[in-house]
Amino acid sequence: MRTLFPTIAANRQQWLQVSDRHRLYVEQSGNPLGIPVVLVHGGPGAGTGPEHRRFFNPEVYRIILFDQRGAGQSEPHAELAENHTQALIADMELIREALGVERWLVFGGSWGATLALCYAIAHPGRVLGLVLRGLFLGRAEDLHWLYQPEGGAAQLFPDYYRDFLAPLEGDAHHLLSRYYRLLTSANELARLNAARAWAIWEGRIATLLPRLDAEAHYGEAHSALALARIECHYFVNNCFIDENYIIRQLDNIRHLPAVLVHGRYDAICKPAAACDLAAQWPALRLQIVPGAGHSAFEPGIIDALIKATEQMAKEIAPA
Repeated sequence: MRTLFPTIAANRQQWLQVSDRHRLYVEQSGNPLGIPVVLVHGGPGAGTGPEHRRFFNPEVYRIILFDQRGAGQSEPHAELAENHTQALIADMELIREALGVERWLVFGGSWGATLALCYAIAHPGRVLGLVLRGLFLGRAEDLHWLYQPEGGAAQLFPDYYRDFLAPLEGDAHHLLSRYYRLLTSANELARLNAARAWAIWEGRIATLLPRLDAEAHYGEAHSALALARIECHYFVNNCFIDENYIIRQLDNIRHLPAVLVHGRYDAICKPAAACDLAAQWPALRLQIVPGAGHSAFEPGIIDALIKATEQMAKEIAPA
């Protein structure tokens, strides 16, 4: 079974101004002359970390990481204004142009897979291929699965879901809009309590086996606030895309080589969504990983993603 590549440092770090309000953290590592690959992080609002560099052979790839608007080291932190899917797609193009990249491999998981697909649909001529993980299609049914009491996740984790509802006094009625009011409240304590409950719910159900430090890790105030505020902002706005947008726009990207890795027991992004996409895109190489949930850092998912990036390098390397 393959494991992550060794830890490496960034070759270059910079902040790119993408609007009057927002500037994004962008870094490069690996081989400056290698195949360009851009990692699109999840959430939205989760941000990147040094461990994300390790999905790629640093001798083969020019590894580009960036934090989306309001996430990670991008500024302003947890900012919701001018933060929407179309802006993030435009940001990716600005990054590509600023770094002098003609075409790149796009690698994304969870919300990162959503944004990767939306970017590829908008700019197919700039994409060498796609490596996707833990697919989220941003449909009403995908949000229902994760957040509603009769959805799948609440049925699998009723005790964790009860904790998730605590800031709403146990009432799931109009859950997203009520959470949004808390997360944008002038009351700092209410914002933080809601953000921690939101982030811990997601973190607790991200892995097949429980992560013992889930509450401490996902409940860290700074990162929880960005994740919860930005996710909720996108979800109350239906991810700023039309219903079933990705599947309806597949003709734009059917010609691209693409791999989708999905955990069999993914409780955040239901495996049925991956199968829905594959049914409409026969050339998509879907791999359902047994013994894995949603997290990119479970052994079976790591193995599949490393193999996918290595195979993709063989397919898209210049002759």
